[in-house]
Amino acid sequence: MMFMSTLMVGTLISISSYSWMGMWLGLEINLLSIIPLMNNSKNLFSSESSLKYFITQTLASTILLFSIIFMSQNFNFNLNINNPLLLMFNSALLTKMGAAPFHFWFPEVMDGLNWINCLIMLTWQKMAPMIMLMYNMKMTVFFSIIIIFSMLISGLLGLNQTSLRKILAYSSINHIGWMLACMFFMETVWTYYFITYTIISINIILIFKLLSIFYMKQLFTSLNNSVLIKMFFIFNFMSLGGLPPFLGFMPKWFTIQMLASNSMYLLTILMVMMTLLTLFYYMRITFSTLILNMSEINFYKNQAKNPFLIFFMNCLSILGLFFCTLTFNIL
Repeated sequence: MMFMSTLMVGTLISISSYSWMGMWLGLEINLLSIIPLMNNSKNLFSSESSLKYFITQTLASTILLFSIIFMSQNFNFNLNINNPLLLMFNSALLTKMGAAPFHFWFPEVMDGLNWINCLIMLTWQKMAPMIMLMYNMKMTVFFSIIIIFSMLISGLLGLNQTSLRKILAYSSINHIGWMLACMFFMETVWTYYFITYTIISINIILIFKLLSIFYMKQLFTSLNNSVLIKMFFIFNFMSLGGLPPFLGFMPKWFTIQMLASNSMYLLTILMVMMTLLTLFYYMRITFSTLILNMSEINFYKNQAKNPFLIFFMNCLSILGLFFCTLTFNIL
């Protein structure tokens, strides 16, 4: 509980600080807090993942610190200029959040963690670096390249995965591209996108955790025990892919509308086309779960221990689009 508290405090220091050094300090507190959380489970893979995460984040923090020191010494430094220091600064932050092409560590680290730590990695750990990136989103060409890389790599590398943790990692890289596109023009849309993505991730990971599912083969046996849980699982993956009428459709629609209104048509078309790759492996999982009914005996018949929580969170995800549109029309 103590490390979870300091994890949150580190992020809050980063997003509320007025200086780059204070933001860096918050990131370091956050890093030193999550390592014990990763090692909490008695699993050799979690120790390996925590070591990989620590080395990668330390390297990114070092580059970030040097960039801050050099920028602070240059009193005439302008964030609007395509400066190599600013390029280093942004690259370090993108490495911290796992955006492509700086994603090399992210799927491997995710594959060795338990579901609670996976949820922290997918949501909370991305908040501080993204908010720090909001202050210097003037490098339009650089971030457009990062967005395209994130979409393309997440789609291609996620196609042949059987580990659900790696699939969610590549899915997260895809959503990082969408969130970076949100931050070009309006931070409010990014906030809405991030909250929506967090709700959907909680729903999916809650089902995986309660049923102890880690690989695609386990889906066919574990989800057959409950039709309601199976339908919630399918709806959430469709929502994660941005299909209407689910909650995940609205932030993507806002992002497309915002990019098109600012004449970024090529980036919009590329984003939509490359997101179809991730949608393909979402549909592969959902259709396989829906159609296939494995006849082998499942010795681990894990039942959901808190069905009300799953029911409430999934109703929020399924009916969220209706309430969101109603709210926007009223306002």
